[in-house]
Amino acid sequence: MYDLMIRNARIVDGTGAPWYRADIAVEGGKIAAIGKLSGEARETVDAADHYLAPGFIDIHSHSDDSILACPAAESRILQGVTTEIAGNCGASAGPAPEGKKDGWPGMGAFLSAVEAAAPSVNLGMLVGHGAVRACAMGYGSEKPTPAQLQRMRALIAEAMEVGAFGISSGLIYPPSSYADTEELIEVAKAVAPYGGYYATHMRGEGRTVVKATEEAIRIAREARVPLQVSHHKVTYKPDWQVSCFTTTAMIERARREGLEVFCDQYPYRASATTLSVNIPEWAFDGGVPALLERLKNPELRARVRDEMEASHHGRWGDLFVSYVTTEENQWMAGRSIPEIAERMGEEPADALIDIVIAENDRVGEISFGMCEEDIEHIMSKPYVMTGSDGGAMPLDEPGKPHPRNYGTFVRVLAHYCRERKLFSLETAVHKMTGLPAARLRLSERGTIKKGMWADLVLFDFEALRDTPDFTNPQQACEGILKVYVNGVLTAENGRHTGARAGAVLRRACG
Repeated sequence: MYDLMIRNARIVDGTGAPWYRADIAVEGGKIAAIGKLSGEARETVDAADHYLAPGFIDIHSHSDDSILACPAAESRILQGVTTEIAGNCGASAGPAPEGKKDGWPGMGAFLSAVEAAAPSVNLGMLVGHGAVRACAMGYGSEKPTPAQLQRMRALIAEAMEVGAFGISSGLIYPPSSYADTEELIEVAKAVAPYGGYYATHMRGEGRTVVKATEEAIRIAREARVPLQVSHHKVTYKPDWQVSCFTTTAMIERARREGLEVFCDQYPYRASATTLSVNIPEWAFDGGVPALLERLKNPELRARVRDEMEASHHGRWGDLFVSYVTTEENQWMAGRSIPEIAERMGEEPADALIDIVIAENDRVGEISFGMCEEDIEHIMSKPYVMTGSDGGAMPLDEPGKPHPRNYGTFVRVLAHYCRERKLFSLETAVHKMTGLPAARLRLSERGTIKKGMWADLVLFDFEALRDTPDFTNPQQACEGILKVYVNGVLTAENGRHTGARAGAVLRRACG
């Protein structure tokens, strides 16, 4: 008597191998048998010849920002994501500087809190370089002293000891952006003894993307750790269909030379981050309070405004506000900076500054900056896996969040695999399952084999549709029939069942 039997499925096992027809039995949360099975189960599901794949693994998530507030993780589960790795782009929930209200004293405390919250997804973590730098030396732009550098390495080691998978950097975000290459090499070395990897939001994704890729490869090579290039893209229009050919060639050369390099990517032309990322880096020295004081200083504000006007000439119309926190500014969500500026009676740069001040730097943006040709070139590479750069959100999330939070994985399957025919279904599923599992060294997830945890997604390939879009992002995707997390039915036909069977994943623990 099994717990669950799924009969008559087309198995796409996550390895990239061709699909095959079989039944699957689940017992105790794990796959107990595969084949033409006899016997009975407490629950039997007829897959009706639809595809059954491993649960999708989102290797680039920011759910550490939201998993405790939204443990049901509807935005993840309803698109088939059963496992995610958070703590990316140099920011992680722990460790946080003493006295910081929205952080955790260490990675262990945060992971314990996640376990107590019983989320619907499995969650693993990276430790953020920006987080440990803030703990060791605050938000200043100066170089670390030897003692401060040693403190960063110690904090990273502590996080690795409790199960972090590696370290991330966000080199456009202070304080991580203040680090030079040598500092990053030294901190990345701290994960090497644990088999961890270095994930980086590189120092540039526009004009300087080639130079930034060179730096990322150097850091990984000299630290002797694997490299994960986060959400690889080119955001500088004059270099569309040029720079990505250079960066992928650099990555392929590094792989030939023996460096383990992978990338992740989300399938949209627009990125999303905080609106203040448009403000010059020097203005952040000392953290957000210092930034806001500078923006209120007429002389410094004028300098910020002039530098933004010069760097954003012809680009303002690509920037949209995705969310704000104050009630009086809710009208801004979904509108472009020029639209908002016109209503405010200001120039775009001044409007942006005033929004950042009014929202205490808690305002999001969506920025259109990529082209489809580059997206497809990068996506077609065998070392590129799917990652949303999103997080756990409910279906009633306020504002206009990026649709990648809700639709990334289905969009790759429906648009780029089925419609654009960039690759086979087996390859698409491998990019979402077996490939990230191999990067993470997850020995019991990411493929459909006997003894693996029963993270499973049943879907109607022809009916798949990424309904979340920039106008109405808070939607469930179509065509995802059932989602199981550790053998527990967690979503069915676009509805969350309320189950919360996820686990905290720790490095080398499956």
